[in-house]
Amino acid sequence: MDQKGYRRESFQSSTSDEDMLEIAGASLDFSMAEDDPPLDREMGGFSSYNGGGMNGTSTVMDFLEEPLPGVGTYEDFNTIDWVREKSRDRDRHREITSRSKESTWALIHSVSDAFSGWLLMLLIGLLAGSLAGLIDISAHWMTDLKEGVCLAGFWFNHEHCCWKSNTTFTDRDKCPEWKSWSQLILGRGEGAFAYILNYFMYVVWALLFSLLAVLLVKGFAPYACGSGIPEIKTILSGFIIRGYLGKWTLIIKTITLVLAVSSGLSLGKEGPLVHVACCCGNILCHLFTKYRKNEAKRREVLSAAAAAGVSVAFGAPIGGVLFSLEEVSYYFPLKTLWRSFFAALVAAFTLRSINPFGNSRLVLFYVEFHMPWHLLELVPFILLGIFGGLWGAFFIRSNIAWCRRRKTTKLGKYPVLEVFVVTAITAVLAFPNEYTRMSTSELISELFNDCGILDSSKLCEYVNDFNSTKGDDLPDRAAGPGVYTAMWQLALALIMKVFITIFTFGMKVPSGLFIPSMAVGAIAGRLLGVAMEQLAFYHHDWAIFSGWCSQGADCITPGLYAMVGAAACLGGVTRMTVSLVVIMFELTGGLEYIVPLMAAAMTSKWVADAIGREGIYDAHIRLNGYPFLEAKEEFSHKTLAMDVMRPRRNDPPLTVITQDSMTVEDVESIINETTYSGYPVVVSRESQRLVGFVLRRDLIISIENARKKQDGIVSTSVIYFTDHSPPLPPSSPSMLKLRSILDLSPFTVTDQTPMEIVVDIFRKLGLRQCLVTHNGKLLGIITKKDVLKHIAQLANQDPDSILFN
Repeated sequence: MDQKGYRRESFQSSTSDEDMLEIAGASLDFSMAEDDPPLDREMGGFSSYNGGGMNGTSTVMDFLEEPLPGVGTYEDFNTIDWVREKSRDRDRHREITSRSKESTWALIHSVSDAFSGWLLMLLIGLLAGSLAGLIDISAHWMTDLKEGVCLAGFWFNHEHCCWKSNTTFTDRDKCPEWKSWSQLILGRGEGAFAYILNYFMYVVWALLFSLLAVLLVKGFAPYACGSGIPEIKTILSGFIIRGYLGKWTLIIKTITLVLAVSSGLSLGKEGPLVHVACCCGNILCHLFTKYRKNEAKRREVLSAAAAAGVSVAFGAPIGGVLFSLEEVSYYFPLKTLWRSFFAALVAAFTLRSINPFGNSRLVLFYVEFHMPWHLLELVPFILLGIFGGLWGAFFIRSNIAWCRRRKTTKLGKYPVLEVFVVTAITAVLAFPNEYTRMSTSELISELFNDCGILDSSKLCEYVNDFNSTKGDDLPDRAAGPGVYTAMWQLALALIMKVFITIFTFGMKVPSGLFIPSMAVGAIAGRLLGVAMEQLAFYHHDWAIFSGWCSQGADCITPGLYAMVGAAACLGGVTRMTVSLVVIMFELTGGLEYIVPLMAAAMTSKWVADAIGREGIYDAHIRLNGYPFLEAKEEFSHKTLAMDVMRPRRNDPPLTVITQDSMTVEDVESIINETTYSGYPVVVSRESQRLVGFVLRRDLIISIENARKKQDGIVSTSVIYFTDHSPPLPPSSPSMLKLRSILDLSPFTVTDQTPMEIVVDIFRKLGLRQCLVTHNGKLLGIITKKDVLKHIAQLANQDPDSILFN
């Protein structure tokens, strides 16, 4: 339970959620660390406490009647006490309920308190939906800006620019109002020089956007980089990272997310939108005392905000709620489920009202299939699941290896150069291939699309035989030269996306992983779908096709294969199952495709789990050393609490405070000489019978406050934690009663308790520490970090990898 804490020269803690901190720049030492680092400037800036000051009297302090500022709060980079927070909320609720019977005003206050949670959800949904609409519109316009500009108004993107044009449907992308950079500068759009100029402008705009993004992140909000989901999972488990969900992070993440997506890097905006929504939730919590002052209640709000983030990212409100439940939340009571549903609903409704894509849909790649699938098609769907699992496992291992290299070598010291190089390589490779030049969302939309009569895409250049056309459904047809060209281009795009995404995810710009993963799967799925379609067309008399695919029928839907492939690859990387299937179902509106999606998602999870148990977010949590206790993993080892507790056999005895025999000076010297985050309180050193547990932070605040504000408190004043003061000579100075800061019900286990039960207690109750006793006497202590180190040791990992870095 020793704690060396931070090295002050590289890190300054903060008390405000809005203050900025940089994880990457931190130099933290938790080698002997407990959950709480030394005190920050909220405590007056001292990390080792020196008593001094004024005299005072021993008045009783009570949490509810006279709460001291700072008592019961937490410093940066420590874990909250879930049990204490829930207990305080219940006390607050009981007090409000009892007062509501006394007057009308108290009754109104009680009703407003009950309604405040729903009002907060409404505000989160409105703000998250509005920001998502702004990000979608801005990213669409800036992506098109790399290729040209609209003369009718520079603020129009390519599609909006051509809406009022009189061009034919097939030439809808070549309207006179939209000019490419070569047409604008040279006056012509054809020829080698025009192509080179367009190429050059594309690369320049991409570099400009990405450099602006990384410089803004580095200069103003270092926490705005990455996806944000690993950190949000850690925060929801009870860890505190101040500034990660603050206003500066929100502003910079919103701006730089648009820039990063527009630069053409292989990343998506969906993951960062969850971070943006959680920032909205955290900032709006400050409007309501109930959520501002209680960390556990605030985490319930953040769970609902995460659901709203996925709701606007994919236009999938139900999928958002399930994503929050399955993937990010640590504590998810039924009340939070309802409120998450409401927040996701409001967010989706707000985005639909903004209509960012002008098609009355919430996402760019919404599709609608009507063709049924056949049972035999489950075989290629399962093959796509296997591919998704293999790709997921390969990506996680490669990306973690690259991120570890970035952390441990000089590469991490040059984030701007890294972004510049990766953007330059991406832009140079992307422009010649039309499927990598377009935005990834547009690519997925194209791959999901089921070819119709009016489609002018290369993917739809089939040999048409209109005599066999029945209504809107086109039969399976022979592939034309355009389809074969598209296949080659897609194969090259697949290779590029597979490798470039490894180096892109984790750079110092906002970067989501949902869209690149879906793109890899959609390309693989479309390639397989077209191959199946051509196989069925040329060999419809084969036994596998003869029963259900006659000549001239529309048997195979390549777009469906792309959709299943996208789900498989996303599942392989994130290990999502239920929420993934529901998100994909809400994206497509096709209930009949749930079975193929389920088959692919489960197969990809099984295959990826066989190679490596961790999803990408859990792997990044472990890489960064966040103190996250995974609820999904089972503890199957036969160790006991005495094997994990401290002090160990050769360690000095556990530092304790006696209940009524130590002076202010004695307690101050213990605080100065040790760096523990809290101290067990015992009846006496001889008996070692446990009374309770007191936090270091609360002790320092209370003693400092007593010295300043109470008469008669001096270094020789006795501190007591009992109801009645101990008998002392009449000449002795005033005593200081600190019973109100004592936790009288700390969790205890015996030394023979199996660690399996201890781990379960830590997971399900969110404990920070647990005291170990033998025959009623205090033996030692187990902290959350001790548990994490023990689990790492048993898994043959470095126990010191559970260090926040």
